[in-house]
Amino acid sequence: MESVIIEKIDTQAMQEQAWEIRKKVFVEEQEVDEGLEWDHEEESVHFLATLNGKAVGTARWRETGKGIKLERFAVLPEYRNQKVGEALLKAVLEDVPGNHRVYLHAQLAAENFYHRSGFEPVGDVFYEAGIGHHLMVWKPIS
Repeated sequence: MESVIIEKIDTQAMQEQAWEIRKKVFVEEQEVDEGLEWDHEEESVHFLATLNGKAVGTARWRETGKGIKLERFAVLPEYRNQKVGEALLKAVLEDVPGNHRVYLHAQLAAENFYHRSGFEPVGDVFYEAGIGHHLMVWKPIS
């Protein structure tokens, strides 16, 4: 199996690849309103995952009034269950500045994925863009 390469996005070309992945996953596959997808772009730190030179996944983090929020984890359908998401999550967590609360809004279908990496659900299920989510807070596994 080829290894996944995770890079911090630092060029317009890389950013466009990430946006294309997000469009395919969120707008086309999950039918999220495109107007809801494009927010906080400038203030976020973005990442791109490649496999054999092809852009296959993306994610980002940003600082909010509640801590560091991990967002927009997306892997193209044909590359799921190949450890792309795991590599992205690890790289993002390693990049986040220390001494901050780290949290995310996990789609219910992805809750177990985040739980395996030390995220714990908090509160009740809520809906964003018509999709069920759970607030999850990172409790690093020692």
